[in-house]
Amino acid sequence: MRYSNQEVFSNALSAYSNYLKTRGMKVINQYNTPKFRFPEQQDLRNFSSIKHVWSPGDRYFKLAGEYYGDPTMWWVLALYNKKPTEFHINLGEVIYVPKPLETVLFYMGY
Repeated sequence: MRYSNQEVFSNALSAYSNYLKTRGMKVINQYNTPKFRFPEQQDLRNFSSIKHVWSPGDRYFKLAGEYYGDPTMWWVLALYNKKPTEFHINLGEVIYVPKPLETVLFYMGY
């Protein structure tokens, strides 16, 4: 399940009172947004990265599937390269694929 690891919280803020009333609801259940961090300089020694030249048809989810065996880990590539979307990458630009994934996730606070 996509969100099985994420914390769920109930939101009954007054800003949503009209919305809740029209829907006949008391609260909205929402998923908490995880807080990740870019690894510290000393952490970078604990894993390696593969250079990948951005080519036509490249997508984060495709690369995550290829390098990690899990396309849902696309966000690791986006965060690590400080490029939130594929539209922030130019053709021919080098991006880095950090490995091993388990170590990278540890240092990103996942």
